[in-house]
Amino acid sequence: MSFSSWFFFISSLSLFAPVPISSSSEGISNIAAEFLNYAKKGEVFDWIKSIRRKIHEHPELGYEEFETSKLIRTELDKMGISYKYPVAVTGVLGFIGSGKPPFVALRADMDALPLQEMVEWEHKSKIPGKMHACGHDAHVAMLLGAAKILQEHREDLKGTVILVFQPAEEGGGGAKKLVEAGVLENVKAIFGLHVSPDLTEGKVSSRSGPLLAASGFFEAVISGKGGHAAIPQHSIDPILAASNVIVSLQHLVSREADPLDSQVVTIAKFQGGGAFNVIPDSVTIGGTFRAFSKKSILQLKQRIEEVIIGQAAVQRCNATVNFHGNEKPFYPATVNDEGLHEYFQDVAGDMLGVLNVKDMQPLMGSEDFSFYQEVIPGYFFFLGMKNEAKGELASGHSSFFKINEDALPIGAALHASLAARYLFQIQADTSTLNVKHRDE
Repeated sequence: MSFSSWFFFISSLSLFAPVPISSSSEGISNIAAEFLNYAKKGEVFDWIKSIRRKIHEHPELGYEEFETSKLIRTELDKMGISYKYPVAVTGVLGFIGSGKPPFVALRADMDALPLQEMVEWEHKSKIPGKMHACGHDAHVAMLLGAAKILQEHREDLKGTVILVFQPAEEGGGGAKKLVEAGVLENVKAIFGLHVSPDLTEGKVSSRSGPLLAASGFFEAVISGKGGHAAIPQHSIDPILAASNVIVSLQHLVSREADPLDSQVVTIAKFQGGGAFNVIPDSVTIGGTFRAFSKKSILQLKQRIEEVIIGQAAVQRCNATVNFHGNEKPFYPATVNDEGLHEYFQDVAGDMLGVLNVKDMQPLMGSEDFSFYQEVIPGYFFFLGMKNEAKGELASGHSSFFKINEDALPIGAALHASLAARYLFQIQADTSTLNVKHRDE
């Protein structure tokens, strides 16, 4: 039975049913299976892969995704999907369905990383020093795949699916700009995914509540007095001061944080000096800090500044600290809605089998998807890519990062199923409420 037939059959039942139809009923369950079969069709699968490879060959950094955005708009035009552009510089919003409420959103991030790709293959990055090393090319391809599925069934959608193609997830806070632009007004829920090289292909994982940490970045310039390395007493050594700063910053987690409150402070940047026998005038250090609660992240921010300035002063140096709030805004914690977690388990379980839907522990990574979750219910999950027969996959943000393209149809179909069934569920619940009201 086709999706349209199932939808009509179930919708008819909902007019008379005394309670909402369960999302595990046979008809609704078949939506996921049908969508997955469609996404796995040779011509559809090949099309999704071709989109991913085109984007991979031409990576663009945050707020520079003009060609990526153009490719997205071209494909939406071919499918007859209306859209809004530009949003937040390079962002695109697509619309499928009735154009009326209720609204549900699906999100994909578009930006690449400033890395030189080391993977040798036919579709290697053509832009020196830029690479899709975190899978955002796959995210865009899968959302376009979901768009193709949903557009095929647009007459059956009792509401509107909003496709959010978002710029600048990698530190630029593109989601924050989209929220500020009002794109989520009247949206009931939003779903997002991320590929995972550590999770087996055919499996998905997530959890209810806190999933990813809040994060921020900092940079400090520690200034002293340069001079000859053979006569350090005539200098004020900023390298020594910076070294003491770095050691002291590690104490913020080991000695000031509750051991049951996960926090991270990492120094990933240290620049100073260019000769073996010259003490430089200044040193620049930088890094990131992470925590799961707003209170903890603000406490870390305050103490990082105090420790850097204080420890520099102990070594007779001056220090300035910059948290780059405009270019790299603080990311809140990614917190999954409890109700959407149960819903996700139902949908993913129907598509992949309940044993392939895994609960996971929170991670200290961060995601600007969290900005959406601050204003509406949102759900973020991981899509498995690991296939031992194809070799080990490098982690995200590695120059050797690769995508297992066999996972693309799963992500596309799951995106589409989450949106379509969510709209149907709202419709079924509304119909039931109307029946109850008439009975009274």
